Parts: sequence; C-alpha cells; structure tokens
Amino acid sequence: MATIEILGVPHAYELTAPTSYPHTLVFIHGWLNSRGYWQPVISRLSDDFQCLSYDLRGFGESQFRLKTDLSREQTSFNLTTKSSRAVVNPFDSPYTPLAYTQDLVALLQQLNVKSAWLIGHSLGGTIALWGASLMLECVKGVICINSGGGIYLKEAFEQFRSAGQRFLQVRPKWLSQLPLIDLLFTRASVARPLDRNWARQRVIDFVVADPEAALGALLDSTTEEEINCLPQLVAQLKQPIYFLAGAEDKVMEPKYVRHLASFHPLFCYCGENVIEIPDCGHLAMLEQPNAVATHIRSLVKSQSSVVNC
Repeated sequence: MATIEILGVPHAYELTAPTSYPHTLVFIHGWLNSRGYWQPVISRLSDDFQCLSYDLRGFGESQFRLKTDLSREQTSFNLTTKSSRAVVNPFDSPYTPLAYTQDLVALLQQLNVKSAWLIGHSLGGTIALWGASLMLECVKGVICINSGGGIYLKEAFEQFRSAGQRFLQVRPKWLSQLPLIDLLFTRASVARPLDRNWARQRVIDFVVADPEAALGALLDSTTEEEINCLPQLVAQLKQPIYFLAGAEDKVMEPKYVRHLASFHPLFCYCGENVIEIPDCGHLAMLEQPNAVATHIRSLVKSQSSVVNC
C-alpha cells in the first residue's frame, strides 16, 4: 500500500505495473467499502492492464485521523448533521459525488495517469460518471457496476436515508470482534453468501469508516438534486459508458440501471450498453469476479470511442 495526500487527507492506493495497454483501469469503490473489494477482479486483469485502486476519503485507510473506541461510541448522527472538519475543499460539503471526483482528479494528476477507464461500484459509479465529465481528455470510458438510478422517489429515498442513518448510529470498534458477527455480512445485499473472509472485511470497513464521511456520503449522494442530475450527466457524456447490473440486485435493481443507461447514445433503444450478470446481487466484483473481469476486458479492448447506432 502507498499513500498520497489530497486536500490534506492521506489517500491509500495500489497501482499495478504498467503494461502495453495504453489506458489505466481506475477502480472506485462504493459506500462503506474499500479498495480491497476490487482485488479479485484486478488479479484477473493486471497482467494485461495497469490497475489503480484507492480508498475514498474517510473510508478504508484514507482516514483523517484514528478514532478511539470511546469517540466512536459517543458519536451521534442526525439528518441535519454537517461537517465541521476543517478540510480545504472547493465545495460546501466534502462528501458530495462531485467533491469525491475532485479527489480523483487530483489523484490521477499526482500519479501522472494521463489516460484511463473509470470503473465504479455503486456510489463509485456516480463518481466515475462525474470524472468522465470533468476529465474529457483523460477518461476514455466508464463502466458502472451495480450503479444506476436517476429517478427521485421522495418517500423511498427518505426511508433509505433514515435506514442508513440508523445503520450508522452504533459502530463500536469491538463489533468486529463479536463472535459470528461476520455471518450477518455474508448474506447482506448479495445473491449467494460470500466467503467469510469477505464478510469479515465488510465488518471492518463498516466499523472503521469515518463517521462524518459515512453519513455525509450517504446523505449528499441521495438528495433530490443529485439524483435528478444523473440523467443529464449521462446524456452529455461523449465517452462510451457501460453498465453491469446484478440480476438479483435488490439495492440497485436492473430496471433502475437500465433507466440511467438509457440516457446515453450507446443504449440504442434496446440496452446495448447494459450487461446483466445472472445470480448476482449488489457486490458483483465479489460475487462474480470472473464475469466482471471478462466483461471489463472485452469492453475496454473493443471500445475506444462512442459509436453511433
């Protein structure tokens, strides 16, 4: 693991060796996850593609500072919580998808990555789409995994935000040491149970995520304004944009993936830029790494620019 400072925050990242392929594959994880979830896919691709994975600010090992058990247990949340942390950022909140995209821009600049495909999971897919908009010359294409939406359903989103808030309220560090707690995480949001090593990692990432980042990323990415701007964002992108959907994904159902994908020219009225993966829930890179890696390989090698239908 290496670290690089972005806007005053150390960011943990891993970069594989260069290959003959001219574009770096940049992997962006989702909410309450970390870069390690990409390893099963990267291990299948790194012989042919240079791969970059990193922890988003406030998640994994990209932390502002270490938290004590006491401060973790005493942290409380509410829907009006605002960040009070002094972070130099050009945005009102450092946790919006666009703010996270600014981190990505800085990361690629500091690592001298001049040409890339962005591959994002869930929230990471939204960040990847914004990245394509901000880095027109650098970003050659985007692959969104378990990522879609663009329809704001007020009641549903209010329930989702409220449930997420309750989910984050109690996260003592000792939770990760609780016997059999990982069994709960083997089945959450997936079509088939995960191996227990990945379930344990999910517990760890849940516990160590910075409180403000965890809540801020949840709330700032699910506002009416953020959701409604996604279709416009996709519609204006000139790069090829593809979507991998889990057929059994209950968090981001395939119909919502198709909805967002339909605003891009590659959709071509019949979903040509959407690939549905059978027997797969919301963590495609862990549930079906062979399929995900195969699709990524095929897409980035066959498509270098948007083609007209």
